Amino acid sequence: MAISQNCSDARLEELCQQRLSPRWLILASNRGPIEYYLTEDRQLRSRRGSGGIVTALSSLGKYVELDWIASAMGEGDRQAAQRAQGKRFKAPIDNENLYLRFVVSPRNTYHKFYSIICNPLLWFLQHYMWNSPRTPNIDHVVHDAWQNGYVPVNQAFAQAVIDEAMESQPPPIVILNDYHLYLTSAYIRKQMPNLVIQHFIHIPWPSPSYWQLLPSSMRQAILTSLCTTDIVGLQTMRDVHNFLYCCESFIDEAEVDYGLQTVQIDKHIVQVKAYPISVDVAGLKRMVSSARLQEYEQKLRQFCGEQTIVRVDRAEPSKNIIRGFRAFDKLLERYPQFRGKVKFIAFLVPTRTHLKLYQRYMQELTQLIGAINSKYGTEEWYPIDFFYENNYIQAIAGMRLYDVLLVNAVIDGMNLVAKEGPTVNDCDGVLILSETVGACEQLGQNALTVSPTDLEETTQALYTALTMPPGERNKRATALKKSIEEEDITNWLFHLLKDAVSLIQERPETST
Repeated sequence: MAISQNCSDARLEELCQQRLSPRWLILASNRGPIEYYLTEDRQLRSRRGSGGIVTALSSLGKYVELDWIASAMGEGDRQAAQRAQGKRFKAPIDNENLYLRFVVSPRNTYHKFYSIICNPLLWFLQHYMWNSPRTPNIDHVVHDAWQNGYVPVNQAFAQAVIDEAMESQPPPIVILNDYHLYLTSAYIRKQMPNLVIQHFIHIPWPSPSYWQLLPSSMRQAILTSLCTTDIVGLQTMRDVHNFLYCCESFIDEAEVDYGLQTVQIDKHIVQVKAYPISVDVAGLKRMVSSARLQEYEQKLRQFCGEQTIVRVDRAEPSKNIIRGFRAFDKLLERYPQFRGKVKFIAFLVPTRTHLKLYQRYMQELTQLIGAINSKYGTEEWYPIDFFYENNYIQAIAGMRLYDVLLVNAVIDGMNLVAKEGPTVNDCDGVLILSETVGACEQLGQNALTVSPTDLEETTQALYTALTMPPGERNKRATALKKSIEEEDITNWLFHLLKDAVSLIQERPETST
């Protein structure tokens, strides 16, 4: 049975007011809900932070007092932290319950943490992006970055959480986020052994054989720390099984129960659960009706063809954008009836532009787009348009117009584009989805699924989507909308918090 938006909101509000209040909630993530920047005349200004974690978790402040601990990522954040004298302060947004505290690390320490360990090492590992005969090369620079970057930043986050938790009575629930903070729980647990700690991991969790490409000391520290939490949350059951298997493979004293999905070390038990993250359906519907989005939608219609393929991605290798365009090239070559009629519009968001690998990928991507446009284009028509900017509202407007949405990432924890698209689309659009994307567990039966490396299969999926009868298109699109609405972001937050709150009753020390 479908759960209405109002019902879902009411459940979450009741949970927070009756079982969580007056307890604080402490969130910790590398990126915060607000980012500060300096204007040309050196005035300090703020804007909403970017990223999936921010989008997913910001709404919690509507229901409970929320302390958000984040890295000071730029000069604006550092100045805001200095003005606050290292303490928490009211976030400058229309949410009376949201407070912010920055962790300020020395610039060189943060560089080692973020630009040597988090992105090139852990992100690539967990997205199976290494070319193992050649990369990674874990030399003294990487070991130094671990000891003098990743470790001290995690220690600083732990201390910030402890400082905030000491101020709260009754003790708060702590939710740590993602691969940046894998060591934080172990440091917190030493000083506050009875605190309820949850760690949600937004990206895939690879199998033990892939983790073995990481030095044993690093993977041992990561797994041991995560097992000091009370709940490890992951996106899919595949990730849950891989995590349990890693604990069994690498921690000698771990007692793994695959049926209960638990890991016990000594007397401490950590639950390992799948919480598939989702989108704010109600918020997306409000955005669709806004004047600004409708203006973008009108402007974008001039780029559409008789049928339109759309993709929305960060411009990075894991999103598999190049293979998607190669499949489109094969489609136009093999089925010339689509030439002059079908357009492909890509909304690509710049990311990690300082990394050479990303620079090379974007260069190869633009060259391929140019080659396809030259190969098939005419004076009246060319096959591909792309936008290279961080413009979320424009991208959502573009997804209103697709006949086919291509989501063919190599691997993703979830991929919220696969859920945003069907929610806002008004054309009975067909979703093409990689089997290796987390969203496939929920949406795969109503999408056309492909292996991300199979160009032939992806080409055929594009053909099938473009020629699908209207009745079948409507049936699939309606089922996708219903499934996403039933399991929206509020439903995700409810289950995430409900399991954490249930632990409070089991610990007398946390309920006083």
